[in-house]
Amino acid sequence: MPYLSLNGTRLYYEEKGEGQPIIFIHGVWMSGRFFKKQIPYFARRYRVIVPDLRSHGRSAHVHFGHTLPGYARDIHALIADLGLKNVVLIGWSMGALVTWDYFKQFGSENVRATVIIDQSACDLTAPDWTMGLFDLAELRRTMAAVQTDRETVVRDFIPLMFKDKPAEEEARWIFDEITRLPESVAGAILFDQTLQDYRPVLSSVNVPTLLCFGRDEKLYPVAAGEYLCRNLPDARLVVFEESGHCPFLEEPERFNREVDRFIRSLR
Repeated sequence: MPYLSLNGTRLYYEEKGEGQPIIFIHGVWMSGRFFKKQIPYFARRYRVIVPDLRSHGRSAHVHFGHTLPGYARDIHALIADLGLKNVVLIGWSMGALVTWDYFKQFGSENVRATVIIDQSACDLTAPDWTMGLFDLAELRRTMAAVQTDRETVVRDFIPLMFKDKPAEEEARWIFDEITRLPESVAGAILFDQTLQDYRPVLSSVNVPTLLCFGRDEKLYPVAAGEYLCRNLPDARLVVFEESGHCPFLEEPERFNREVDRFIRSLR
C-alpha cells in the first residue's frame, strides 16, 4: 500500500491516472474512501491523489499535529514529495478548511484552482456569524460525548450528512471509516476545526473556485455557499438539489460532470 513519511507520520494515499493533478481532501473523522465514486471517473484523464489525513482512515495513528494548520502542512509536504505542480485542491467539509489554511500559510504555491464542497467559512456560531455548526456550549457537549459514547454520536451524525437516510449497508461502511480514528484525536481536531475562522483568508484565494453545496440544509445552509461566492475573488456556486452534505455520493454523476467541466475550463 502506498504511504508517504512526512512531518513525523505516515500518510496513506491512493494515486491513479496521469495528467493534471487533483487532490481530494476529506472531512473531519472521514477518509479518502468517501471519494470512491470519483477516483475511477477522474483517473481517466487526470492524475488523482486521495490521501487519508493524519491518523484518519489508513494513515498511521499519531497523537500530535491535529490542527488545521498541521494538516495543511501535510498537504504541502505531500505536494512537494510527489513533485506536483498546478494542483486542483478539492476539499470537502473540513477538507475545505484545510485548503483555506494552505492559502493562509503558502498562498497559491503549486495550486491552480480549488473546489469547495459544502463547508462554511467558520464552524463556530457567533453574534456576527450564524452559519456555523456549534456554539461553545454545543461544542463542549459534543466533545464530551465523543469521549464517553462515540458510537451514539457517530450513528446520530451519519443521517445528517445526507438528504435521504442512507441504506444500512452504506451507513455501516461510513460508521466503520469514522470510528477508525482514536477518540482522543477525534476530539482534538474537532476542537481546532471549530475554532478556526477563515473569513479573513477568502480574499487571498487568488485562483478560480467551484463551490458545490447541497440544497438540504441539515448541516450547512446554501447561504454559506452564497457568502463564499460573494467573498472569494473568482468563484461560481453550483447547488445540488437532491443532496445534503455529500453531493459527490448523493449525486455522483452530476458532481463528477460539474467538477470535470470546471477543471477543463482552466486550460
